[in-house]
Formats: sequence, structure tokens, C-alpha cells
Amino acid sequence: MSNVFIVGYDGTKDGRRALDFALERAKSQNAEVHIVYVLEWSPYSFLTPEELEQRHARRKEEVELASTQIMSPLLKELEGAGIKVEGVIRYGKIPEVICDVAKKAGAMQIIVGRNGGSDIAARVFGSVPGTLIQISPVPITVVP
Repeated sequence: MSNVFIVGYDGTKDGRRALDFALERAKSQNAEVHIVYVLEWSPYSFLTPEELEQRHARRKEEVELASTQIMSPLLKELEGAGIKVEGVIRYGKIPEVICDVAKKAGAMQIIVGRNGGSDIAARVFGSVPGTLIQISPVPITVVP
């Protein structure tokens, strides 16, 4: 297990509180922070070959947009924090991607905000923190 904190970041106030919490812990423990931003997509559509090609192009555009508008400015802001910070942008189901990144990094902990997305969606599909608690390979901290 390495000295790495994984932060599930979604650009919300709750996500920022989780990031700030992780940065404080990382400073005190001389650890790294890997910020994970996940673009969700649904595998439940049946698409023609043309639609699949268009979808692939959209995915690439969305990753580039997330990089330029969310992750790059965030990493630039954190340059002087005195902590090694990495950004990860992936497509997929948020809890599964965060757990995969944590496993590959040998992380010691995952930190997420309490809320993300709508309350209705959380009730119907389950919340990201709730799912992470069930499937995570490492301890989870949910920041209120």
C-alpha cells in the first residue's frame, strides 16, 4: 500500500471539501493526492456502427473538455501546495472507476464528498459514497 489518497472529485462544493480534506491529510502524512474525475456513460443503449463512431468522438471531446475546464485549472491552482497531486479523467461508472484507480495506485484511502448528483437519482440508483462503501478495496472517508 502506498502513501496515496484518492479523491473522487465532481466539481461541486462537496467535492471541493473532500479535496481540501485530502490535501490536509496528505500534508500531514507526506502523501500524494490523486484527483479522479469520472465522466459517466450508459452502456444500456443499442447503437448502430455510425452512432458508435459518433459516441467515441463525443467521448474524446468530453475528456478534452473536462481536462481543459476542470482538471487542468485545478492542478494549476494546487501547484504551490507542496504536495504531489495527479489528475485522472476516466469514463465509466463512478464507483467502479474510483476503486480501479485506487487499486492501481495502491492507495491507502478514498475520500469523497457526501453529495454529488441529485437526491432523486441517489434514491433510485444509489449514491456514489454508498456504493463505494460496499465495493472499495480500501477505507473510505465521506466528507460532509
